[in-house]
Amino acid sequence: MDLRLYNSATRKKEVFHPLEPGKVGIYVCGVTVYDLCHIGHARSAIVFDVLVRYMRARGLDVTYIRNFTDIDDKIIARANQLGKETRDLAEEYIDAFYEDMGKIGVLNADEEPRATEHIPQMVDMIQVLIDKGFAYNQDGDVFYSVESFEGYGKLSGRKLEDMKAGSRIAVNERKRHPMDFVLWKAAKPGEPQWESPWGPGRPGWHMECSVMSNGYLGPTFDIHGGGRDLLFPHHENERAQSLAATDGQFARYWVHNGFVTVESEKMSKSLGNFLTIRDALKSYHPEVLRVFLLSKHYRSPLNFSREAVLDLQTGLARIYRTLQRLEEVLGKGEAKKDDPVQGLLAGEPDDPFLQTFIHCMNDDLNTAGALGHVFEKVKGMNRDMDAISGEPDKKIANKLLKDRHHLFKATRVLGLLNERPVDFFTQLSPSNDADTDEIDRLVQERATARAEKDWAGADVIRDRLDEMGIILEDGPEGTTWRHKV
Repeated sequence: MDLRLYNSATRKKEVFHPLEPGKVGIYVCGVTVYDLCHIGHARSAIVFDVLVRYMRARGLDVTYIRNFTDIDDKIIARANQLGKETRDLAEEYIDAFYEDMGKIGVLNADEEPRATEHIPQMVDMIQVLIDKGFAYNQDGDVFYSVESFEGYGKLSGRKLEDMKAGSRIAVNERKRHPMDFVLWKAAKPGEPQWESPWGPGRPGWHMECSVMSNGYLGPTFDIHGGGRDLLFPHHENERAQSLAATDGQFARYWVHNGFVTVESEKMSKSLGNFLTIRDALKSYHPEVLRVFLLSKHYRSPLNFSREAVLDLQTGLARIYRTLQRLEEVLGKGEAKKDDPVQGLLAGEPDDPFLQTFIHCMNDDLNTAGALGHVFEKVKGMNRDMDAISGEPDKKIANKLLKDRHHLFKATRVLGLLNERPVDFFTQLSPSNDADTDEIDRLVQERATARAEKDWAGADVIRDRLDEMGIILEDGPEGTTWRHKV
């Protein structure tokens, strides 16, 4: 089955055919670096991280570009507020971006260009648009003329006449049409500026992505991605100026992820529900946050609530507990961290589990279905282990080894199960200060009490461990312990 993606431009699922067989070019709009990243940024980054991982796992050669907007009105305002240089502020939040995204398992893109590194190319494209009659200069500000481009509004499904009639934009006598957008902003006192044929200034926001996608991937490339909030006006404007400036098709497929709300409310600092990745990681393990953000289809809205996250935490912990049981039966599993994903699912695997996983992912990157399938697989593995008494026979052991191997293939694509079970459970309860040696000592004391039939003493020790957040599990090979979930 071929990969099908929902193309925002056509508003339907389409079979994905790369421009060049075996190779894929992807450009995703990155963050504007004036503040810490929030969970909405995390969702978008994880969605496209998984798309890239999956394509590579299927054997495609992917070139992934994700930019940083490092000059913008918000950056200038924030830098002035803090008394910092815009360059220093941007670098601070770029570093924070890498730190936060690294914690939730988001891989770096192949190229991560910055807007300020491409100002001359932006000037060149703006001049092309002026020469072709798609843009005009008004006292040092350069505007794109939306009426000059016949297809304006096609990407977002809007009509220019409706936008003009319903425009709530303040009248700007210097614009020919209310929806005309700025390509070059004339310099204001104290703002960063660059030289141009129209005087000193800086580029408008939309221009940077047209220039950088064209520069790294060419005038026609496969996929342009980003959050749904970027569909209009950012992506609409990008498309209009790119198609007008070059002879290319620009992006052939447009992929947008849905919004994240917090407790059913749109995130807003004024509402006090603005949740940064760092704040979320104070309460939840990074993989818990990641599995939650993959638990709904990427195009669907996702409501962040403590109850919903803890439900997914319980499910992820159940998988890790299964891996812990497998270690007891089979020995330690594969080391996965930083393993390459290229070609991991190439061809058509004969394993039914992987076939179904691929089927889910091919259906417009249905990570919700893929995760559900993973949970079902884990249930089956637990049933197999429940049926074991004593040493597992070779047939059962080989089946469990194979199942674990295939499970890891699937979760590597999703960016999950990168921890050893014992490490996961330790990190899951960061507030638990219990010393591992102390826990082991108490477990041994309880074992001694049980051997001496001191049941009351054994119960006292169990109660103490329970207060420490430790769960004991007695089995034929002895007692194991884990942190409560």
